[in-house]
Parts: sequence; C-alpha cells; structure tokens
Amino acid sequence: MDEASLGQGLWRAVVEQLAQEMPEQQFNTWIKPLTAVVSDDLSKVTLYVANRFKLDWIRAQYAGRLAAMLEETYGQPVAIELAIAQRDAAVRTVVRPVRTGAPAAGYASGTSSGMGLGPSYGPASRSGGGYQQNAQDYGGDGFRGNAAQHAAQHEVAPAAASGNSSEIDSINGSGNFRNRLNPALTFDTLVEGTANRMARSAAMHVAASPGHLYNPLFIYGGVGLGKTHLVHAVGNKLLADNPDAKVLYIHAEQFVSDVVKSYQRRTFDEFKERYHSLDLLLIDDVQFFANKDRTQEEFFNAFEALLAKKSHIVMTSDTYPKGLANIHERLVSRFDSGLTVAIEPPELEMRVAILINKSRAEGTEMPEEVAFFVAKNVRSNVRELEGALRKILAYSRFNQKEISIQLAREALRDLLSIQNRQISVENIQKTVADYYKIKVADMYSKKRPASIARPRQIAMYLAKELTQKSLPEIGELFGGRDHTTVLHAVRKIGGERQQLTELNQQLHVLEQTLKG
Repeated sequence: MDEASLGQGLWRAVVEQLAQEMPEQQFNTWIKPLTAVVSDDLSKVTLYVANRFKLDWIRAQYAGRLAAMLEETYGQPVAIELAIAQRDAAVRTVVRPVRTGAPAAGYASGTSSGMGLGPSYGPASRSGGGYQQNAQDYGGDGFRGNAAQHAAQHEVAPAAASGNSSEIDSINGSGNFRNRLNPALTFDTLVEGTANRMARSAAMHVAASPGHLYNPLFIYGGVGLGKTHLVHAVGNKLLADNPDAKVLYIHAEQFVSDVVKSYQRRTFDEFKERYHSLDLLLIDDVQFFANKDRTQEEFFNAFEALLAKKSHIVMTSDTYPKGLANIHERLVSRFDSGLTVAIEPPELEMRVAILINKSRAEGTEMPEEVAFFVAKNVRSNVRELEGALRKILAYSRFNQKEISIQLAREALRDLLSIQNRQISVENIQKTVADYYKIKVADMYSKKRPASIARPRQIAMYLAKELTQKSLPEIGELFGGRDHTTVLHAVRKIGGERQQLTELNQQLHVLEQTLKG
C-alpha cells in the first residue's frame, strides 16, 4: 500500500468512527465539509475549513479529539494543522501548534495526499440516540457544544449556517420534498432483543398502519440505544409501502432553528403549510424544546394539525414524558396521550448479535468468540459497541492482522485498562460524598433533601457506569433501595449530563478521580 493510500485510509478510519459517534447534524456541519491533506510520512494532517468562525470552533471543540483518534488509529502522534481554504488556488494557513491530547487547540503542519470529505463519508449506519452524542465519552462539552445547540437553546439562527444551504430550505423550498431519512436505518438492520422488542413492535405497527393506534408514539431511553435507528426505520418502511407519503425526519434542534428562520425570513406561512401537510413526522430528542416557549407553541400547533388529519407523529426523548423539564404541561399531556415505550441497554446476546451484524455490514466477519469478548467489556450502549468495532476493524486493517481476541485486546487496551481497575461502589460513594461535602452515611440513609438526594443519584449513576454490579445489587448497597429507584437515577443523571455542561464536567472529574 503506497503512502497516499495509507494517508487516505488513516483519515477515512477516523471519519468513519466519528460518523458513528457524533450526532448526524453535527457531523454534517463540522466534520464532513473538512478537506484533509495528509503528509507522506503520516505524521501531519492539515484540515481546511471554510472560514475563521469554523476554524475557531473546530479548534475549540474537535481538534483534541481528532488528534487523539489519529494517534490511536496510527499508533504514533499525528500533528494537526487548521487552515482556511480560499476560493481560488491559494490557501491561507493558520497554524496553532499543540501537543496531541491537549483539550482545545490547533496543531502543527502538513501537506500532500489530500482528500475531500465527500458524501461517501456520511454516516452509513448511525444507530440510536441522535444528536445526543455521548458527551460523556469525551468530557467537557464534547461534540454537543456546537453552534447549532447554542442557537437552539437561545432560539436564534446558528451563525455557522452562513455560506451553507439552510435546513429550512429543505422544508420550504420548491422542488422535491426532502425527507432527511437515512435509507440504511431499517427494521432489517436493527438487531432485535429484549431491550428493544416492545418499542420495535410498536414502531412496526405504526409503519404498517399510520394514523391509527399508538399516535403519537413516544420512545425514550438513554444515549446510543437505537432510538434514532427506530424512527428512521418507521419512515423507510412507510415510504417503501407508500412512496408518495410525505415523511420528514428532523432533530428537535433543527425544528427550533426552522422556527427561528421562518420568522426571520417571513416565510412562516410556508413553514406551517409544509409541517402541517406531513403524513408522518419523526422528531428526535424533544427534550431540546425545554425553555423555548415560541418553539413549543409552534410544535403544539403542528402536533394538533397533524393529529386532526390522521397523520402520525413519532418522537424520541432521553426520558419519559412526565420526566421532561421546562416543557409546557399541555404539550407533555399530548406526548403522553398515545403509547410511551422505553428502550433499555442491550443485553449480552443482543450486543453480540449487533457486533456480528455490523461487522458483516463492513464486509468483515467477526469471530463469535471475539464478539463475546467485546460485548462483555462494552456494556452501556450500541454506539459504544460500534466505536469499539471500528477500532478493531481499523487496527486489523492497519496492522494487516486477522481479527482475534488478542487483536481486540490490543485495539481496546485503553478501554480494557479502565474496566479492569476494580472500582467499588463503596469507593464511589466515598468519592462522591467527599466531592459534594456530605456524609458517606447519607448515601444509604432515607434522607431526601436535594443536597443529599442529588449526590446519591450521581453515585448510583457512576456505580452503574463504572462497575459490573446489577441494578438490584446497587440498590442494596444504597440502603436497600429498589432497582427501579436506581434505574430512575441512572436515566435522570445520564440524560441531564447531555444537557448540563456543569454536571458533565463534575462527572468527568469524579470519573477521572475514581479511575486514577
């Protein structure tokens, strides 16, 4: 394999992994448009961006993670340079060197073997959780701290939209209607298991007979469990049966942006006509409507209009309807008026099946014993499974070795070193109690003031994330509490972690303290 091909393969492996880990909207906005130029010796990568705003944002939010992924994939440090691409042949370079692993910075320089990120690098098989990319995987704001999210929180149009075709044009513009569905996400490619069986069954019923039972269908669960895959599958099945149906998949952040742009451009009548004329609306992560009164009002109007004309609505969220914060009561009651189903973390057999199926989709057979080894060590969600799989495939490809348990150990050595550090629930309780300045005894007491209940929930969440203990076992160690109490704490803290930067940073500190 020549140097140019190796360079292309190195960058492609990183991009493919990001496509799985990042929310689709953020991937398409920030990573997909990059043009990468890899040096002949693979020691440097230059990333060309459209303008200063994007350069600064990518440097602050993604550069550290990109450098770490390049080093992890290649096995040696890879310097990164960020440069502003000009419309003509000249390229103005902005160099900000930083060591690999630094949290937010640009890097050194590089030339040669360039490749643009065209459509082939888009997410091929994102599974679950939209747009809530696992911020906890990377600490800080992670991939969620983007301009679109900031804009959505304040109901203003994102600054990063300048120079790009706007999303609202896909709703309001003339011409073919864009449904925004990923054709790769179907019921056939969704692995069924105990964790998602009820949700999958309800979704298939909706796809086969929209507008009747289970309207609206509200699917909730943690990050990376397959919610987004499921809603795309509903849309793809309906279009397969009825190609003329008007179907739209959209993330709640984008709905907020569309509302704002419609007001700004005075195209709101067209906006309402388009949304209200749908046969099926699929909307991801409705918890992002929190504190956005104008958006909630418009979604309520669209909701009522669609139900009145027997159109179907399928929504996802990180929590059940009544657990949503800062959403109008009348909207919550609408969410809860149809069928509400949960998706749980996948059990061992389901994780094994997911790994085998997805490796086949990548054109590689993963031995069953390797799949079991990985599944036993990656337990939290589908997205982390996919990330582990891609690391193994990339490691196998670059080292030209067959996939085996030993190769999986080498590829996942960082993950396994964390897993093997025997973190105890008792240590978690003590660490969290010290951090929040409460007594360890409060962890298993019956006291319920917020100053105690909140740290207790955080400790339960960390116990589930960092130990092999079951929910009942954790509950027992927290004063004999029921497993449903632990489950509620895990979901609550996990969901809030995606939205609250301060909480995410606190959890990151606690995790690093516990992991040593």
